[in-house]
Amino acid sequence: MGVFHGNPAPMVAIGMFSGYCGTLLTPMAANYNIVPAALLELSYKYGVIKAQVPTALTMLVINIILLNTFMFL
Repeated sequence: MGVFHGNPAPMVAIGMFSGYCGTLLTPMAANYNIVPAALLELSYKYGVIKAQVPTALTMLVINIILLNTFMFL
């Protein structure tokens, strides 16, 4: 914000959503990833994470584009 004179509102909003993309790809967020695998009785514990990879990466790319677009308006 200070050096590049960016708008803080889109940076915070899109930045938080980008952090969620990382949460989809880690087993540390057990309530999103490990618990559904246990409830569905999946044989592969990380199957939920594997299924979410395309969505998370697509959302991350879109968030990067939105951030570059709206932060410097």
